[in-house]
Amino acid sequence: QVQVVESGGGLVQAGGSLTLSCTTSGGTFSRYGMGWFRQAPGKEREFVAAISFSGGSLYYDDSVKGRFLIFRDSAKNQVYLQMNSLKPEDTAIYFCAASLREVGRPESAYEYWGQGTQVTVSS
Repeated sequence: QVQVVESGGGLVQAGGSLTLSCTTSGGTFSRYGMGWFRQAPGKEREFVAAISFSGGSLYYDDSVKGRFLIFRDSAKNQVYLQMNSLKPEDTAIYFCAASLREVGRPESAYEYWGQGTQVTVSS
């Protein structure tokens, strides 16, 4: 059974930066495409970014394009979400997910999910 665990959330001021980490275990990390999603209070969970199993393809939601960067380190079985120029509207629980299929926006593409890590951006 594949386990996905996020870390690195916290409180940051608007304009600041934060890097989230996601560690997988129980599977072959290099086979998984990885995605980040977020859920703000009172809203549905939404796609943030994704990276293919090879790292060669990257996908971003328009709301974070140019501010967030997704990358992976296969030696550490980790994927990261570097978040820059944070805004109060980025406040949410951030979830990491793993997929054996083509990664992208739909949540249905991902088989394994973490419990989430809270990111709060103060104005």
